[in-house]
Amino acid sequence: MPLSRSSSHIASVRRLAGVGLAGTALAGAWSCSRVEPAQKMNAPVVEVEHVIQQDVPITREWVGTLDGAVNAEIRPQVEGYLLRRVYQEGSYVAKGALLFEIDPRQFQAALDQAQAEASRAEAALAKAEIDVRRFTPLAADKAISQEELDTALSAQRQAQANVESARAAVEHARLNLSWTKVLSPIGGIAGIAKAQVGDLVNGQTTMTTVSTVDPIKVYFDPSEQEYMSWLQGGGAGPGEVATPAGKDQFELTLSDGSVYPHRGELILTDRNVNVKTGTITVAAAFPNPERRLRPGQYARVRTVTEVRKGALLVPQRAVSELQGTYQVAVVDGENKVDVRPVQAGVRVGRLWVIDKGLNAGDTVVVEGLQKIRPGLTVTPHPFAPEVHADAAGVAAPGRAGAKKDRD
Repeated sequence: MPLSRSSSHIASVRRLAGVGLAGTALAGAWSCSRVEPAQKMNAPVVEVEHVIQQDVPITREWVGTLDGAVNAEIRPQVEGYLLRRVYQEGSYVAKGALLFEIDPRQFQAALDQAQAEASRAEAALAKAEIDVRRFTPLAADKAISQEELDTALSAQRQAQANVESARAAVEHARLNLSWTKVLSPIGGIAGIAKAQVGDLVNGQTTMTTVSTVDPIKVYFDPSEQEYMSWLQGGGAGPGEVATPAGKDQFELTLSDGSVYPHRGELILTDRNVNVKTGTITVAAAFPNPERRLRPGQYARVRTVTEVRKGALLVPQRAVSELQGTYQVAVVDGENKVDVRPVQAGVRVGRLWVIDKGLNAGDTVVVEGLQKIRPGLTVTPHPFAPEVHADAAGVAAPGRAGAKKDRD
């Protein structure tokens, strides 16, 4: 009996141990089944977008200063007292329009005197010609000496020279009289008068300035590097002046933020680079038929300087800066995050050109960067720019707008 009891006891223990092991295995399996879904549920949700590859026109912008195509400083050619101002300040004046009038009395008197001197010289010439006609046959008949005839011929030539001199004096006096009416040499906008009625003016007095504003020039200063890159994109043929851009290549943004409706073209490039600033002065001409633009205004000038072939672009929100370096979070096929250093290029709309560090087709994290770390598994969702724009209280371009920015 003792032996049978101990055998049954051992069998009972074994059965209990088997049950315990089975329970432990079931518990382990249950716990594992709970961990994996928990990890999946804890994967942070991020918004992603694919890297775009396309040809990108690179646009650069500079601050420009507007100036008239021609700026004529109006100065009198004679000295005298200013009698009246005829034009309306700040208005358009046609070529040849009367601007100012100087007291003409002294110049009228000078003209009258010159005309009288011319009449006296013409009378003397007439007498000398009569003497020559009378003395010529007498000298042939030996009635007078040859010396007397030579004297008469000399007097005739002297009288002829006096007449020509007197006529030149008359013309000079007539010019001086005409210059008392100060006319505009060009058509344009006449500025505020700097000489007032009653002032004594002369050739050193700037009375006003007239500027041709249609077309109007815009001067700006690209750097030497920008200019050379610009030339490589445009080029020039043999014997041609190298001009980076053609007709209608420039866009003008005014100080109020509005875009000027007319586009401009390059008209000149300065002969030298400024050694102090490393820039070169360039000028573009813009049509100004409404005379809306005036000299002295500031505006931003934009143009396409090059086309980057096969450029890689990502949203600007996907690029983060850390101590002067740029990083982008990339999601691989297993939804794991890899943070890569990149070399960022120029910005195009809401996108950023990435020169190095990414490949075409990579998927980058645009929203939710604060939730991730290298090696973390994430739940990617497509990036919706319109949602974030609405949340920020600004107009959202949406997908169509994003495409337009990229273009």
